[in-house]
Amino acid sequence: MARRTKIHVGLEIGTSKTCLVVGEVKADSAVKILGIGETKSAGVRKGEIYDYSQARACLKDALAKAEDASDVEVGSVFLAVTGAHIHGVNNRGTFRLPDGEPVVAPEHVEEARTIARDVHIPQDHVYLHPITRNFWLDGLEHATSPVGLYGKTVEVDFHIVHGIGNRIQNSIKMVREMPLELDDVVFSPIATAQMALGREQRERGALIIDIGGGTTDYALYLGGVITASGCIPVGGDHVTNDIHLVTGLQFSKAERLKITEGNAAPGADSSGSAKLTDDRGFAEVEVARAVLNEVIRQRLEETLRLVRQRLPEGAVESIGAGIFLTGGTSLMRGFSELAYQVFGRDIYRPDLPELSGIQSNFKDPRYATAIGLIRYAQILETERAGPPGLLTKVGRLFWPFSR
Repeated sequence: MARRTKIHVGLEIGTSKTCLVVGEVKADSAVKILGIGETKSAGVRKGEIYDYSQARACLKDALAKAEDASDVEVGSVFLAVTGAHIHGVNNRGTFRLPDGEPVVAPEHVEEARTIARDVHIPQDHVYLHPITRNFWLDGLEHATSPVGLYGKTVEVDFHIVHGIGNRIQNSIKMVREMPLELDDVVFSPIATAQMALGREQRERGALIIDIGGGTTDYALYLGGVITASGCIPVGGDHVTNDIHLVTGLQFSKAERLKITEGNAAPGADSSGSAKLTDDRGFAEVEVARAVLNEVIRQRLEETLRLVRQRLPEGAVESIGAGIFLTGGTSLMRGFSELAYQVFGRDIYRPDLPELSGIQSNFKDPRYATAIGLIRYAQILETERAGPPGLLTKVGRLFWPFSR
């Protein structure tokens, strides 16, 4: 019997937008985007909910739009979460085989996993992802489980993502009140990486930076495995606010000026004035271009340097495939040149995944995370149908939420 198609839905509740992407995974593993529902976010700041009723209304509106666009009644979603409270750490668990047991058994590896997952976190935090990085047997690295091999000491490396439980639960509560079921909760940059990075890029070393309205998320892959991840609570809205404070412009006009006239590139042309015109073509706002570009560059450079500071020592020099930029703020003119100055590595926009459907929408880097959730879901679906292995590489939510 031919395998039936499967519908998955990715949900991102961001600072700038609330977005649902409905995707169909076909029998040949091709993905078709059936529809996107999007509304401007309210009640969300720096990726976290601060006005529940406003955020809930936005989700309800985006859900209705997604169902209309896709002609699908959405029943469950994969939810992306972010915020400065979410952290990624690495930990290794070591287990010595008992005397008289020279061959590694599944329970030996599981003991090492349990030890690796036992990371001290703040009392109000919960675990989001335990992602298997590598295995070691008597000091020799293994890409897969060493079950069945002779050895004395088994070690397992994990990348563990954790965050404040109540803040994550607020998003979950809102989803269930729609009412929708929750397929899984995914840290945003991990979802984005599923869309933005291929296997070869991960092997060679790649950094994904997703800069949105209120946050900058990042995930670093070296040697094919995740090495660092996190969130900095700064995004494009902070750039706009800086322009507002320096120039005295209304926030909406500062945003328009940033998008239409701003340039973040080092050494960008800063002569003359940047202008906004009214409906008749007359100058409505006029700001010195040197001032505008300097404000933009300083804030974005500071943000990128914060990302670099959070990476392990020597990690940037190990990035061979380059740095991949997504998120709405990554569209800022000159941003790629600025990123190259900060990191000294090739800068790219992610290649499009093998998707069909709404071409004009999924080419936009603003949708990278929501579409990445569809890819994440596809990996989980493949894992359920085949031998184990992939699930531990993306890291399902084992704790603490029940289904």
